[in-house]
Amino acid sequence: MDGNGRWAKRRFLPRVAGHRRGVDAVRNTVQACAEKGVAALTLFAFSSENWRRPAEEVSLLMQLFVNALQQEVERLHRNGVRFRVIGDLSPFDPLLTGLIDEAQRLTAGNQGLVLTIAANYGGRWDIIQAVNRMRLAATDHDVPWTEGDLLSYLSLGDLPEPDLFIRTGGEQRISNFLLWQLAYTELYFTDTLWPDFNVAALDEAIASYRRRERRFGRTSEQLSSVSVARGASG
Repeated sequence: MDGNGRWAKRRFLPRVAGHRRGVDAVRNTVQACAEKGVAALTLFAFSSENWRRPAEEVSLLMQLFVNALQQEVERLHRNGVRFRVIGDLSPFDPLLTGLIDEAQRLTAGNQGLVLTIAANYGGRWDIIQAVNRMRLAATDHDVPWTEGDLLSYLSLGDLPEPDLFIRTGGEQRISNFLLWQLAYTELYFTDTLWPDFNVAALDEAIASYRRRERRFGRTSEQLSSVSVARGASG
């Protein structure tokens, strides 16, 4: 979710105005995804590299996170959304981590959209922590590990790999986000700044995804054969 600061700067507003408007975009996107039947939505809210920003801005982002949890979790729960946070939460204030724990417990049994917030998260960190947890849990270190072994220790190891990655703000990179999980994900980049990202922009991203052919190493002819065979058997 990129572009909050630039959105504010173009309007001669402080960066906080962009971040606050960005919270509105989060609310609208979550609602739209839930209504469209999206199974899982993961939002990159704060990367492990974002600590390098000015201390005042970091403090503001943390306060916005607290406010959002206090104001939005009940609504998420009423709408059947399962909420969770991934990342290294150890540097966060106890108030924030307490609200996160409470929100996750409250919504743990919900069966709707799985909404994950990546906070103080990095894809490299995720892989390293998974390897370390797997190593500590291993009973036989002589047995070779597989991708499947590692998957269960990743932060999103219980979810399917993402179908679509969306980055706003015009940058065309994934910036250390879900490095393992995005191996076969369709990437979509838009110049739209995050505060301006609305339902129409989401629909455009989904339409782009639907126009693509996902081969997973196969040829187009092989996919056609599989499609025909499935149609015949049905």
